[in-house]
Amino acid sequence: MGFTDLLTDAGLTVLNNWLLTRSYITGYAPTQADAAVFKALKDSPDGEKYPNAARWYKHIGTYEHDFATLAGDASKAYTVYGPEATELAVNPAKAPAAEEEEDEDVDLFGSDDEEEDAAAAAERERRLEEYRKKKENKPKTTAKSVVTMDVKPWDDETDMVALEAAVRAIEKDGLVWGASKLVPVGYGIKKLQINLVVEDEKVSTTELQEQIEELEEYVQSSDIVAMQKL
Repeated sequence: MGFTDLLTDAGLTVLNNWLLTRSYITGYAPTQADAAVFKALKDSPDGEKYPNAARWYKHIGTYEHDFATLAGDASKAYTVYGPEATELAVNPAKAPAAEEEEDEDVDLFGSDDEEEDAAAAAERERRLEEYRKKKENKPKTTAKSVVTMDVKPWDDETDMVALEAAVRAIEKDGLVWGASKLVPVGYGIKKLQINLVVEDEKVSTTELQEQIEELEEYVQSSDIVAMQKL
């Protein structure tokens, strides 16, 4: 069967149940299957109603900028993944009991399946419209990253206090400097290791490194040693 419309409660319930005993949609590492389902969701599931799906969504979100590098076929739709069959009835009122299936050929009073199908379709459209309105009114989440950077001086005679002051003097919209420490690298030389938080859309770490390395009186080079999405 695969996953159904993930914008509905029924579809999200199937996904949440699927992730109850799994860390990923398929296998033991993130793949294009996770990317396809992540894109289909549009937004994080409600953590109270769908805790497994919400946990998975937050985790896969850390790979969002690297989706193109994940293993698997990126052309496949999210509907090709998931359970082969689900115990959840999308329209419970239509779910027939076993005995009713046996008596299907002797239905003396007719069926109102078409009426029920129309009601289910109308309910789905109503929920989709509510979701669209909620999505339009929801403020965008600002993507941020925590970065740890090494700044290396020229030699052991470099004034590290002045070096750090010059680095922290760099100001950008979306940049916040954090804690720092001096780390020995040998021969009496110490490098500055400093933490910072950047808004991904506003601050390029590459451009920031270039700006730091323009402090030629103090700085020999810089390196990003760790980077994690908030």
